[in-house]
This record gives sequence, structure tokens and C-alpha cells, in this order.
Amino acid sequence: MAESQYHRVVLKLSGEAFADTTTNYGIDAAVVQRIAEEVAEAREGLNVELAIVVGGGNIWRGMSGATRGMDRARADYMGMLATVINALALQDALEHAGVTTRVATAIEMRAVAEPFIRRRAVRHMEKGRVVVFAAGTGNPYFTTDTAAALRAMEMKADVILKGTKVDGIYTADPMLDPNATKFTEISYLKVLERGLKVMDATAISLCMDNKLPIVVFNLRTAGNLRRVIAGEAVGTTVTA
Repeated sequence: MAESQYHRVVLKLSGEAFADTTTNYGIDAAVVQRIAEEVAEAREGLNVELAIVVGGGNIWRGMSGATRGMDRARADYMGMLATVINALALQDALEHAGVTTRVATAIEMRAVAEPFIRRRAVRHMEKGRVVVFAAGTGNPYFTTDTAAALRAMEMKADVILKGTKVDGIYTADPMLDPNATKFTEISYLKVLERGLKVMDATAISLCMDNKLPIVVFNLRTAGNLRRVIAGEAVGTTVTA
């Protein structure tokens, strides 16, 4: 079996990664299946342990509810439940792609998933299973980006891979500014100082404090996940 650049990785997927590409809402089964196939291909022949943290913005955003007058904590809990829906959809697609998968939730709902227990999750990964983490941190006021950073620390991951719709971090939004230039590497501090929308500030600060690198790459490009895990120069790396 070939060796990857990393031993254990956490892949962060936003809720938008699951959405219909025209409406940017809901779950597109074909899109989820493509993600599952990317994960299956990335693991094939590479000695890597993989966990995935999913968002829920394609179904519900806690902040959106809060800005319309909802109680923020209640709106955030609704968002956490949305991530569980995405996690179950991804689990189904992964298992159809031949990848043994476990869903672990920060909010207990034993009828559909197992509760998050750190040592159990580590054991699943050691046995070659993909673990999908859902329900964020289980607490309101924290994003799934922060959940990804937290789970990566708990799993002792080597890196967080942030799958997006652009091929890295730019000086500005490349879809709006044709003069935006791409970084191949950038420091945590510069991300925070420039206010670049890579992950939220809490997640970046947590990674910086624990010296955990982040690789931002385009998940929609076929084979990119495998290339990143194999150590190819894909996307932008955030380091110290």
C-alpha cells in the first residue's frame, strides 16, 4: 500500500458542498455520490485514516434564524440537526461506494447514529473506517469550522483539509475580483489580519495555537482530494 503525506486527516465539508448547484439548497444525491467517490478514490491505495466534519448550511443556518429574531441558541441547535441529515446522506453514499462508515454525533440520537466518544472514534479510524462527525461541537455559538478544528485536535490529526468551490485562498474573492491573486502558503496571522474567509477566527486561532496546518483546495476538481492527501501541491496551505 502506498504511503500518503499524512497519517490521519480531517476533511471539512460545508453544507453547500451537498446542495443542488443551481439553488444552493437541499441535498443533491448526485453531488453527494460524487463526493463519496472522491473519498473512496482518495483512500484507495493510500495508507491514510480519514474523518469528515459536515456543515448544514444547505438546510439551515443558525445565524440566519438569529438575524430574523429567533433565539440564537435554538437556531444553532436547529443547524446542528441539519448537519446530521447531511452526515446520514454522506454515510449512505460512502457505503454505496464501498467505504465502511460511522456517523458520530455531538448531540445524542442513538436511533440514527452513535454518540461522539473520542476513543471510539479513534478506534474506528484505526480499523480503516471513515468517521463522519455531525452536530458540530454540540454547543450553540460555535460553527462547524470550529468543530472541525476541535475534532482534528481530539483525533490527533496531521492536517485539516477544507474542501471548497475555489482552488485555494486569494487576496479577494476570485469570483468577484478578476485581479485577485492566489496564495500557495499563508500564515494563520495573515489570514486573521486580512480577514480572509477561510474558516472562522475561532477555528483559525485554535489551529494556530496547536500548530495544525490547514489545506484549502477545490473539492469539485476530480482527484483533488487524493492529490492533497498524497502531498501534491494543490490549493493553499495555512501554517505558522
